[in-house]
Amino acid sequence: MEVSRIRALRGPNLWSRHTAIEAIVTCAVDERAKAEIPGFEPRLRALFPAVGELRPRGYVGNISLAHVLERVALALQAQAGCPVTFSRTSSTLEPGVFQVVVEYSEEPVGRKAFELALALIDAARHDTAFDVAAAIAELRDTDEDVRLGPSTGAIVDAAVARGIPYRRLTEGSLVQFGWGSRQRRIQAAEVDSTSAVAESIAQDKDLTKLLLRSAGVPVPLGRPVSDPDDAWEAAIEIGLPVVLKPQDGNQGKGVTVNIVTRDHLNIAYKAAAEYGEVMVEKFLPGNDFRLLVVGDKLVAAARRDPPQVIGDGEHSVRQLVDIVNQDPRRGEGHATSLTKIRFDDIAVARLKVQDLEPDSVPVKGQRVILRNNANLSTGGTATDVTDDVHPDVAARAIEAAQMVGLHICGVDVVCESVLKPLEEQSGGIVEVNAAPGLRMHLSPSYGKGRNVGEAMVANLFGPGDDGRIPVVAVTGTNGKTTTARLIAHIIAGSGMRIGMTNTDGVYVNGRQIDSGDCSGPRSARNVLMHPDVDAAVFETARGGVLREGLGFDRCDVAVVTNIGAGDHLGLNYITTVEDLGVLKRVIVQNVSTTGYAVLNAADPIVAGMAASCPGKVIFFAADRQQPVMATHRAQGNRCVYVDGDAIVAAEGPWREKVFLRDIPITRNGTIGFQVENAMAAVAAAWGLGLHPDTIRRGLASFSNDADNAPGRFNVLSYRGATVIADYGHNPDAMRALVSAVDALPAKRRSVVISGAGDRRDEDIREQTMILGDAFDEVVLFQDACQRGRADGEVLALLRDGLAGAKRTKDVHEVRGEFVAIDLALERLQPGDLCLVLVDQVEEALAHLAAKVAEAVAETA
Repeated sequence: MEVSRIRALRGPNLWSRHTAIEAIVTCAVDERAKAEIPGFEPRLRALFPAVGELRPRGYVGNISLAHVLERVALALQAQAGCPVTFSRTSSTLEPGVFQVVVEYSEEPVGRKAFELALALIDAARHDTAFDVAAAIAELRDTDEDVRLGPSTGAIVDAAVARGIPYRRLTEGSLVQFGWGSRQRRIQAAEVDSTSAVAESIAQDKDLTKLLLRSAGVPVPLGRPVSDPDDAWEAAIEIGLPVVLKPQDGNQGKGVTVNIVTRDHLNIAYKAAAEYGEVMVEKFLPGNDFRLLVVGDKLVAAARRDPPQVIGDGEHSVRQLVDIVNQDPRRGEGHATSLTKIRFDDIAVARLKVQDLEPDSVPVKGQRVILRNNANLSTGGTATDVTDDVHPDVAARAIEAAQMVGLHICGVDVVCESVLKPLEEQSGGIVEVNAAPGLRMHLSPSYGKGRNVGEAMVANLFGPGDDGRIPVVAVTGTNGKTTTARLIAHIIAGSGMRIGMTNTDGVYVNGRQIDSGDCSGPRSARNVLMHPDVDAAVFETARGGVLREGLGFDRCDVAVVTNIGAGDHLGLNYITTVEDLGVLKRVIVQNVSTTGYAVLNAADPIVAGMAASCPGKVIFFAADRQQPVMATHRAQGNRCVYVDGDAIVAAEGPWREKVFLRDIPITRNGTIGFQVENAMAAVAAAWGLGLHPDTIRRGLASFSNDADNAPGRFNVLSYRGATVIADYGHNPDAMRALVSAVDALPAKRRSVVISGAGDRRDEDIREQTMILGDAFDEVVLFQDACQRGRADGEVLALLRDGLAGAKRTKDVHEVRGEFVAIDLALERLQPGDLCLVLVDQVEEALAHLAAKVAEAVAETA
């Protein structure tokens, strides 16, 4: 069994809405049916009993090793605790070659699961050892390393529950919620609206106390110190017991409390100094509470108890700590709900205060404290007390957060009880923390967990706000780029700033920020990350969907211009127009439930996509009597069609017209494929809820020149002849172009064409078969990139297509696109027409523009 390609599908894709790993797996003859491998399945189940059923539900036929790989890779992730359920294996037309798709929650874990599944299957085949427990532990460790921590994860989960899209911007905790101009960002439990000044204040504990004291918030006495001697002097000034802590610290690191001896202070100073400058403050007796403030509300509170063990009369303190640390809820760092208890110098010093040593055996029931500070990061526990907090205590916490300037704030309070005001019990606020940990509130050791993630999302986004901007996805065989550009132009007329991707580049608010073919998901994600984008229009090509899936989770409008005879068939296992339709249908399947699919009613495959749309459908077609269109219109649904000299948008009895004479790209309705593009754009804009007048203005002001729509039926004048530049590159495009140029007057017609080597032979031939019946002269050229073809092979196929041409009399063959263009231009006479099918769009258009400029200069 050989795996030849592995891809990560990072968005909705051909197979599902899940993120997934897709692999191409080739099985040898004896691997195509696992039943033919003696003893394989018993050995596999002996190694990995949790593998489950190997035959997918409803699957008929032999189960290959590829199917086994699918099931094992999914089961390994599930056993590691990953929330995955989807997998699929699909046969290709190549014997023994399969597409294996397995969902993942974290990409590195999904990839690692494939590797381990291959090794496990190999061990089962050859009856060798394989440590499944170690493999699952490796996956679990990888998952813990790369997944979001509990605090950030809780906020993300709350956002997802509200339908707010998110994107992880780094391997850490920097996350974007929402899209474009409506996005917000968080770093763990810190929001983008919090200033660096506020965070800096919170990190300076001495300054924080100064500000809080000035606001009437009770805080303990204390000051920064320079060395252990100064620390002891400060302790005597303040009065024992005291607390030593880093002046700039977090998560309880380097904090020691209830210090009453010089020896204990020396140890504490050393621990605190590891994290920077040290300060001493008065120890407040009582319990340690963490109050979580979000905005102007107290949303959760917990009592934190220090790490401790209970004697049993048999085990030493050291052994008791090891036993407690066996709790599966305890782990290293912050990935688990509890942290393992540290047994270090501070713990040993705390034992001495209790007349104990690490190897002492406490009596049964004796409570042994390992630290006085109760941070979860040092092994402490938490008990929820949210419902017990006195209003005055909550008010002091909110005042503290606002005085520092934190929108999300962890306020540390020491007092006997939160049931009464701090002033009545000599309690106080000892710290104010930016980016507070949330796990004590999400999963307290005791008491009710609080949905603090929801409170934070509510602070970022108001009621009903999902952070989304309008998104239009456009796909099809032909017309995608022009339609996408036209939709973007219409939307821009409403005053919104547009982000657009297409095969020419990425554009934001009219400025090109990237060039080349940008019709894939990476470019779409970049647009959605741009803060100056109010709405987005994405040309969505097949290649990007196959490589990675969509760059968005759902769209408001999905436009499918056509499928026709298809394009790029035979590549990546998309071999028929039906296969291509299934792939292009992905954007329709991911329309919002309140959105629209805009579908070509005259194309049977496109029209059939309506059943897959979660939202509503707007059909378009020139003929309003077309059966699909007529039925849809009779049911009172939205339709766009041509009626005489106008495009009509109709819903029930409502009608709105746009006259074709007012849509320049259609040339008074004579260019049929541009009429279709305009209808699709009208329907998309209508689906977004734009006003009819805005749509009219957009259609009327859209010019189809080389600057606005390069390579899309750009019409030029050269020495009295008409030159048309277009990027048509498949048989359906040739038919549409022939129909368009037939509507234009010309004495003699010529065409310049090459062919893309990655098309099927029959597709390359068919292009010149169509052109040979419409043009008097054909200039064939071979470009620099043959895409896997031998030298001269594409030219030979193009020449074959002209063998039975009804009209073409003159055929020329040259090497180089610009040479071909120059030859065609030299042979033009006034009144002629030349169609140039450009390959290098920008370069060829620039060359044509220069030639036109030269001709104008000569006649000036």
